[in-house]
Amino acid sequence: MNVEAIENFITTKKTTEKKTTIQFKKRNSITGIFVKGKDYEELKEKNFWRIVTGTNIENYNKTQDLSLARIFSGLEMVKLS
Repeated sequence: MNVEAIENFITTKKTTEKKTTIQFKKRNSITGIFVKGKDYEELKEKNFWRIVTGTNIENYNKTQDLSLARIFSGLEMVKLS
């Protein structure tokens, strides 16, 4: 997916607070939340996205610790729902 499609999905669906299912080209789909850290704009320019996956969401909501997030390439994403 391109940057504009992902950014549009994030802004219209308010996915920074809600779980999103992300399907990839070459890996299993994941459930997670998009995170806006200090480097959000820099990563977005390169089509990379910081995502907290399902097992770490509860801990992230309590601590807001960005080390619980992983960075994924938007080029590998196929569908967001």
